[in-house]
Amino acid sequence: MKILGNEIKPGMIIEHKNDLWSVLKAQHVKPGKGGAFNQVELKSVKKGTKLNERFRSSDSVEKAILDDKKFSFLYEDGSNCHFMNQTDFEQIQISKSLLGEKSKLLKENMEVNVLFHNEQALSVDLPSSVELKIETTDAAIKGQTASSSYKPATLENGIKIMVPPFINADDKIVLDTRTMEYIKKWPPERWYMAFYGMLHILSQRDFNFIEGEMDRVYKLNR
Repeated sequence: MKILGNEIKPGMIIEHKNDLWSVLKAQHVKPGKGGAFNQVELKSVKKGTKLNERFRSSDSVEKAILDDKKFSFLYEDGSNCHFMNQTDFEQIQISKSLLGEKSKLLKENMEVNVLFHNEQALSVDLPSSVELKIETTDAAIKGQTASSSYKPATLENGIKIMVPPFINADDKIVLDTRTMEYIKKWPPERWYMAFYGMLHILSQRDFNFIEGEMDRVYKLNR
């Protein structure tokens, strides 16, 4: 599908210079001299490299036609991950290199979205968060606060992340699969461990989450 240069918008996937590019930013610029143009920041879907281009309204590019399908993770063998289409039960294999470290987050029957272009898998989107167990982490140091000092931890799948000081080995935490960062500890009944009998400053994200959960529990018990 052909579109004009001034129609390129963030979130689109376009074909350009024999590659597929994700549009990260697009800004219409009208200089003092010369014609207006669309300043576009692109990221290669396959290679991950970035490119800044100027497209004038007279330029045309091909907007990629993509197909998004739901699959369930089956198993991995060596360098590939195997998935099954939830609609027609077709099985496919995708190289671990496409997922990178996120391949370690896959669990049997996990639902994922696979993005295709001309029958070729471009990306695999996992659920936005997963629950994992802390395999090892250092003991908390007295006086540390959740917001001022995170400590390294290794998850059950070998991935290394940073966690608040009150997290211990064998605890279960929720991981953001997009940023590969700790979100929160689970379950809520163990949140008291974050305070260690002293007042500390929470990050805004943790505060908002805890405030929302406390308000929800209060309303249920009224």
